[in-house]
Amino acid sequence: MGVPEALPHDSDPAFPLHHGGKIEVRPTVRIRDAEGLSLAYTPGVARVSQAIAADPSLAYDLTWKANTVLVVSDGTAVLGLGDIGPEAALPVMEGKALLFKEFANVDAVPMCLDCTDTDAIVETVVRMAPAFGGVNLEDISAPRCFEIERRLQEQLDIPIFHDDQHGTAIVVTAALINAAAVSQRTLADLRVVVSGAGAAGVAVTNMLIDSGIGDIAVADSKGLVHPNRAGLTAVKADLAARTNRAGIEGPIEAAMAGADVFIGVSAGRVEEEWIANMAPDCIVFALANPDPEIAPELAGKHAAVVATGRSDYPNQINNVLAFPGVFRGALDVRATAITPRMKVAAAEAVAGAVGPDLAPDFIVPSPFNPRVAVEVAGRVAAAARADGVAQI
Repeated sequence: MGVPEALPHDSDPAFPLHHGGKIEVRPTVRIRDAEGLSLAYTPGVARVSQAIAADPSLAYDLTWKANTVLVVSDGTAVLGLGDIGPEAALPVMEGKALLFKEFANVDAVPMCLDCTDTDAIVETVVRMAPAFGGVNLEDISAPRCFEIERRLQEQLDIPIFHDDQHGTAIVVTAALINAAAVSQRTLADLRVVVSGAGAAGVAVTNMLIDSGIGDIAVADSKGLVHPNRAGLTAVKADLAARTNRAGIEGPIEAAMAGADVFIGVSAGRVEEEWIANMAPDCIVFALANPDPEIAPELAGKHAAVVATGRSDYPNQINNVLAFPGVFRGALDVRATAITPRMKVAAAEAVAGAVGPDLAPDFIVPSPFNPRVAVEVAGRVAAAARADGVAQI
């Protein structure tokens, strides 16, 4: 017999790391004798179950609920890969669970659903929710993701957080706070153009509005979103009513002329000339991954600050700066929802974690800075109490 032909991934170090999966379930107590068995399981466990039946809130104290998040995906919008299905999404959801544990000591269970129907996803998550203290929605395509998140939050009394929307928005807002500070400006001084009206683009826009941005315009593949444009979806019509105060119409480059900030959260290409026509000391966040909307080297010729979604350039916009601490804070106070104020608090905490090292090439902290999740959790918990959604 000949030598087996090598598989394409045999030399790829990612594959050995994923062998057997990246997470596992471990006990928090050990059973070593009959007495321990009778307490952890029958008959002792029956007394605990009866107590929870009489007072369901005891599940937070007597089960894993208080520290466990359900990570849910249908595999329709995975990273830059698109609709690849639930099995192929599982390594990503395992990775998400790993990051929850590593960065904030939050336990997370990845669940990839073999359905894409909005009603079916909502019903499935609602039925599973009693076992969890929160739900992280992940890699669910727009516009279904908006309705799924809204309906789940309406039906459940635990935090529902679509990370592709809100995690991105938190880190982008934090980065923009610091990018403005580097050039002695505030968010209120800035006119922003966002490329992309999907999950991330909508959430970034909403959060920047909540944070007091000067003005902001959004573009999709058909051009700028404005009230006079026909055929807008309900989500885009809502954006049109609250953005683009200058009423600019046409392609995205029409709004970029003289703008202070460009934020790319789509695959749409941006020409160097468009960046050159922006305001002096402009800010460019080209976040499409792995291929930014414009090469950072080209953007850097004209922009004072450049950020990407890649780890091989400065200023990586990485959601791991946000979601572990957001859930840590929400779980710590048993929050029933994650409010806009909690997200803004998270962004301010991420921005503040940079400290005195703030510079044009260092506007967000390292994801390995252990203080980030701690600071985010504390600010989020305080905001939850201020908003009346904390239960403890």
